[in-house]
Amino acid sequence: MDTLQSGTLTVPGARLYFEVRGTGPLLLLIPGGASDAEVFRDLADELAAHHRVVTYDPRGISRSLLDGPPPESWLDTQADDAARLLDHLATADEPLRVFGSCSGALIALALTVRHPQRFRLVVAHEPPAMGLLPDAAQHSAFFDEVHATFRREGVPAALDKLRAVFGGRPAPPLPEATDNSEFFLSHVMLPSTRCVPDVNALAAVADRLVMAGGQGSRTHDVHRPAAVLANRLGRELAEFPGGHAGYARHPAPFAAQLEAILAAPQPSLG
Repeated sequence: MDTLQSGTLTVPGARLYFEVRGTGPLLLLIPGGASDAEVFRDLADELAAHHRVVTYDPRGISRSLLDGPPPESWLDTQADDAARLLDHLATADEPLRVFGSCSGALIALALTVRHPQRFRLVVAHEPPAMGLLPDAAQHSAFFDEVHATFRREGVPAALDKLRAVFGGRPAPPLPEATDNSEFFLSHVMLPSTRCVPDVNALAAVADRLVMAGGQGSRTHDVHRPAAVLANRLGRELAEFPGGHAGYARHPAPFAAQLEAILAAPQPSLG
């Protein structure tokens, strides 16, 4: 692995902590949920042999400190943050590649729609766009109840209830610099699960999108929106090793799969 570099970028309302590894084409990894850059550490080490891998803590998570209250528009602010980070680190006219998982996948999709000429390829792994599902109302009520449980009974009780979207199992323990569960339940879970991607806008850039899911989470609710989006965009769903967090639990085979996708012929940005 090339030497790790880290830094902080000041953006409106926050300071974003980021890390850069390796050399080559820029590849941004966007974490989801309560995760920070640490969740991608082993995956980034694998990918750094062929890419300049950028990881970061989303605002309000771990080392990316807020300079004010959390923003009201979660997705718009997160997409703005990621775009500013890329402006800071990418060279002019550099073709960009992005991998995002869970709520990070929603951010990746938003970036593609906003700046279609900047992105060569975007891999969206299990975005929690539950509003795309035929039983969307049921899922909305479920996450409202998880949030209410958090307010009444605290973090452990809410996380225990949340396990239903992971096939009844607890969310897998993941490496992180700080426990961000309270911030996730307060400010990330509801806005991210209520996001409904603009399918028509995504269809216009579908040639540079890869919808992805975990082999081990095929039967889980959190997997379903990726399959629905892939179908509606006329794209094949790419399956990666492991479940919802396969990138952390199986970094080497996960990286090999991602490398194969990144190495495939990709559309021109011209």
